[in-house]
Amino acid sequence: MNSGELDANRAKFRIEQRFTKSRPKSLNIDASLDGPPIVLLIGEAPSTTGGTRSRWLAWLGIAARHGTVGAVDKSITVDPLRECMAVIPFDGQNGILSSIPEHLRSEFDLAAQPGTVGVCSNAVWQAVERALRARFPELGDLLDWLLAQADPPVFEDNPADQSWQEQRDATGSLLRLADFPLSALSAWRRPPSGDDPYTAGLIPQPVEHSLIDYDVRVAGDAFGMFSEWQQGSGTRCDIHVLHDASGRRLEVVNVNATPVESRLGTDMLYYHEPTKSFVFVQYKRLHPDTRSIYVDERLRGQLDRLEETAQLSNPPSQPSEWRLGGDPCFLKLAYWPRNTEKRPAQGLSPGMYLPVSYIRLLLKDDCTRGAKSNSTARILGYDQVERYLTGTQFIDLVKNGLAGTVGTTREQLYALIKRRALAGQSVVMATESSEESIRARQTRVRDRGAKHRTYIHRTYRQDR
Repeated sequence: MNSGELDANRAKFRIEQRFTKSRPKSLNIDASLDGPPIVLLIGEAPSTTGGTRSRWLAWLGIAARHGTVGAVDKSITVDPLRECMAVIPFDGQNGILSSIPEHLRSEFDLAAQPGTVGVCSNAVWQAVERALRARFPELGDLLDWLLAQADPPVFEDNPADQSWQEQRDATGSLLRLADFPLSALSAWRRPPSGDDPYTAGLIPQPVEHSLIDYDVRVAGDAFGMFSEWQQGSGTRCDIHVLHDASGRRLEVVNVNATPVESRLGTDMLYYHEPTKSFVFVQYKRLHPDTRSIYVDERLRGQLDRLEETAQLSNPPSQPSEWRLGGDPCFLKLAYWPRNTEKRPAQGLSPGMYLPVSYIRLLLKDDCTRGAKSNSTARILGYDQVERYLTGTQFIDLVKNGLAGTVGTTREQLYALIKRRALAGQSVVMATESSEESIRARQTRVRDRGAKHRTYIHRTYRQDR
């Protein structure tokens, strides 16, 4: 972009932290790209006749997706997009390109034509990355954060990876429930131990030092509640705290109290502190071929305990406490196909959200009976359950305050989490706190316009 276009779009980019640009259909990015989908948004000053080019690195991001915008052009969406706060020149004696081999510099110049989208080889990117890290070490954390998202994990068929896969899905779902960008907790590298929580491998987005002290002062609620698990108790507990531009705070706690070999599954809890309401989701993995599970005595016992958990809710006493039914507890029958091509993890897993009372009816109906007419076995899956909540429907219900408990305290929530963790579950819990009114929350949830996606991210980890 020329300097005028950058100036005109700077405020928009800072709010949305992503952008979409058209590109020719003839540019086959997937075929040309042999490295991470890192995007360099280059600024260029107007050139004088016969003068040298004056380009600088203005923004860094990831090519998240491609689309079609017409008969001639396609589009590329960069998300996340982050501003380079330092002046990083490409050209001239002190420019980044001066330190890379001439043939790679020529390839870069060919791809970096004004106003267009181009693709460079991985060799060019590696040379530019080395130069950036050497000349501008303050960019190191941002590069690490972006590269971790550009190269997402490939989960294998083993207990640790399957547990992390579930915890990853729960973490992403909690971000969607709280209206934070998925990129906030998606930069991940495999932790050193399979017993560690998924969030132990998260790489926080770099924050400005001027904001850190503020964050430390106001981000201590979850840390205090789980302090006994932060002091070498044998339970691994990681806490990530996010703040958005309006002052809302999201505390994400990930607890593993048992070794991975004896872990029973994953629980997700989302607590909206202003309304004292939580929803509880227990994960169940569908068979990758049949997309179903058999209902055994263990699952029936888990349903009993979920019904006990629902008793933490009180009857509504005012309109804002009314819920669409009395089910705060759900099963997510999550589906992960066999990863035979070793593809990296992308997005949230498909699956069906089933309230406990609905499951009870399903288990009494012939639709869940086994294949044989006299079978007593019960099966839950896509072939058996005709109606279910999708992820989008479930999230919309919770975000609008139409599902969840009424009048549940943080102390009750803590006792529940401790019970579940010690029983062998991985627990991923988020507490959202804010000063926004019920009306303001509804306005934010219903707003389909561009939202401010900036946030501060701080991490509290147990020292082993």
